[in-house]
Amino acid sequence: MSKRYRQCILATCCVPWRVDLTLDETQFRAHVRHLIAGGIRDLYTFGTAGEGYAVTERQFDEITRVFLDETQIEGVQTMTGLISLSLPTIIERIERARDMGARRFQISLPSWGNLSDTEVDVFFRETCGRFTDCEFLHYNLLRTHRLITPAEYGVLAQRHPNLVATKNSTTDLERLRGLLTEAPQLQHFITEGGFAEAAMMGECGFLISLANTNLALGRAYFETGKRRDESFLKPVQRESAEIIAELLAFAKAEAHMDGAFDKMFVHLHMPDFPLRLLPPYAGVSGATMERFTRLLDGKYPRWSPAA
Repeated sequence: MSKRYRQCILATCCVPWRVDLTLDETQFRAHVRHLIAGGIRDLYTFGTAGEGYAVTERQFDEITRVFLDETQIEGVQTMTGLISLSLPTIIERIERARDMGARRFQISLPSWGNLSDTEVDVFFRETCGRFTDCEFLHYNLLRTHRLITPAEYGVLAQRHPNLVATKNSTTDLERLRGLLTEAPQLQHFITEGGFAEAAMMGECGFLISLANTNLALGRAYFETGKRRDESFLKPVQRESAEIIAELLAFAKAEAHMDGAFDKMFVHLHMPDFPLRLLPPYAGVSGATMERFTRLLDGKYPRWSPAA
């Protein structure tokens, strides 16, 4: 079955905040250009790394305008992320972003409580079903208290032709296999931890996270996955797990949000890119950033930007 979205590397665009917590537009545009120059053609804003859960409506509009303006490049596809406890807020954001030209959106279930089956149906009806001229990727994460199963994705894909993709960070082999077999028309984007196994099972996309430290390595990991070469995939997967474990061991007490770590990966390439998050959430310190840089340079050199 042909996929509804192309097989590619999907990357988040982190948002740089000045000391007064306003958008640093210059840094943001430079970050987007860096990803595109590094061969990434599918970009999104406002995931967990992009602090989509924390921005105000004014910030959402401002960043969306800049993002859509900076990505008006042939071959580049964008998604606008939508994270909110309020479905009406999500609908209003879609409406405003559509007016700016956005046609692809990344949606997550509201996280105040575990949605029932009926409530899940309503959520997808009021997003995919309401905006039939748009395409939607569903971001499946535990923070929402409800993971969509592979079988449920199969039903939702039949019901909503404009549901085109998913993001899943799982490493569970049964779930990975289920995604590819029970909802084969969707493009499933998998992070470093599960991509090696998923790629051996069938076509999937690569949701790049840690490999942002070295985009050339990330591209090689993805292309090797397309060729199903385990001799390259497995060592990279193993190293990614080791790096994440070591990073969390010395940084987790200081920061716990995904965006804190993703901004570290950006900072490696752009030393002026701020590490702060919107409050009350904490980013990492400069000392932690330096320790992470030494870890890559000394122990995992091919993950370093200098490799």
